[in-house]
Amino acid sequence: MLRCVGTMGYEDDMPIQDPLTGQIIGCCFKVANELGNGFVEKVYENALAHELRKAKVKVVQQQGIEVFYDGVNVGNYEADLVVEGRVIVEVKAVRELDDAFIAQCLNYMKGTRIETCLLVNFGKARIQVRRLGMSRGEVAGEVELEVRDGL
Repeated sequence: MLRCVGTMGYEDDMPIQDPLTGQIIGCCFKVANELGNGFVEKVYENALAHELRKAKVKVVQQQGIEVFYDGVNVGNYEADLVVEGRVIVEVKAVRELDDAFIAQCLNYMKGTRIETCLLVNFGKARIQVRRLGMSRGEVAGEVELEVRDGL
């Protein structure tokens, strides 16, 4: 089962449930305010990883993820950032976020069993943040995906 919920902006109906995601989003805004838009994704990824490390947050860049099908490794890919082992951050620098990026994050969450992913787009004049959450029911084959738009 796939469930998507969208809201615009961080308002009362979207409390930050995990202080870590709030801290990550704060670091994203620091990077966006300093660099602006126009750089390639890797620049923002490196700058965000640096900001997180300055904040004494454990971050791993390009975390490898294996994909198994029927007990066989059928592919490998890398998440941009894994923060404290419990939040994936996927960095983009594009004109518009589309559903393919959400699907990418969903697959990263499935592959790692990490329940939270922040999809961050530095490619516009105003940073875009989408927080995606997956329930533990995914392990049993049921997937609930909650998508909330940031500023």
